[in-house]
Amino acid sequence: MNAIARRVAQARQAIVQAALTAGRDPGEVTLVAATKTQTDDAIRQVIAAGVTVCGENRVQELTAHLAAHAYDGAQVHFIGHLQTNKVRYVVGKVDLIHSVSSEKLLLAIDKQAEKLNIVQDILLEVNLAGEASKSGFSPETVLAGARLAADLDHIRLRGLMCMERHCTRCTNYEYGRPALCWSCR
Repeated sequence: MNAIARRVAQARQAIVQAALTAGRDPGEVTLVAATKTQTDDAIRQVIAAGVTVCGENRVQELTAHLAAHAYDGAQVHFIGHLQTNKVRYVVGKVDLIHSVSSEKLLLAIDKQAEKLNIVQDILLEVNLAGEASKSGFSPETVLAGARLAADLDHIRLRGLMCMERHCTRCTNYEYGRPALCWSCR
C-alpha cells in the first residue's frame, strides 16, 4: 500500500469513528479529496485508492486536470471561491459546485447552464460566522437565495455548505492541521 492509499484509509477510519460517535451511519458521509496543488498522478492514485469524489478549488487547476483526464473514475466537485467571470469553465464540467455565494453568481451559473442545456447541481455557501473576509450568504439571506435557486430552471439546489468560525481555543489536531473541535463550542 502506497502513502496515498494509507492516508485515504486513515481518512476513512476517522470518518467511521466520527460518524459512529455522532450516532450516524458512516455510509452517509462522503469523503471529498481536495486536489488543490496535486499532480495528475497523485489524483489518479487517490481514485485508485477508492476515493469517488475529488474537490478542486482553483479553476485553472480544474481545467488542466480535466484535460489530462486525471479525474477519470470519480465525480468532480468545485469547492473553491467561484467568480462570475470563471463560471463558463466550471458549469457542466463538475458534478457539484459547493461555493455558490451570491444571487449574482446563481444567475450566472443558471445562464451558463441554460446555454449548455443542462441542470447544474449546487450548494449555497453560508457564512455562519459573519466574517467579512469570507464570502457566502448570511443566515438571514440564505432563504432568499434558496428561493431564487428553486425558481431557476437550470439550477438544482442540493443543500448548504456552511462556513463556521475557526475555533482558536482548540488544540485538537488531525493530519497536521487544526480540526474543528465541537466540544469547544
